[in-house]
Amino acid sequence: MEDNQEQLNIELTEEIAQGIYSNLAIITHSPTEFVVDFIRVMPGIPKAQVKSRIVLTPEHAKRLMKAFQDNIQKYEQMHGPIQIHGEMDPFSPGPFTIPNGQA
Repeated sequence: MEDNQEQLNIELTEEIAQGIYSNLAIITHSPTEFVVDFIRVMPGIPKAQVKSRIVLTPEHAKRLMKAFQDNIQKYEQMHGPIQIHGEMDPFSPGPFTIPNGQA
């Protein structure tokens, strides 16, 4: 049987290989695309900045979800369950609080 799949060479630049830390993701969608904004929230800083935005077709969003599910299952088989400490409001900046001003 002949293999009709072509090999895809993927380039990873040094800058991209460093990665971007994110501790909050916000997902929005339209009928034709999903938008995932990766945000870094820092304690005591009332402003957070989107560090990366990924735009996906609905089909690729579902493929990504399935890939995450598969990888999380494999991770938990090796390292045990991932603990989620309390359910958060998806629009909350997480465990960080903004300090009140003091006079």
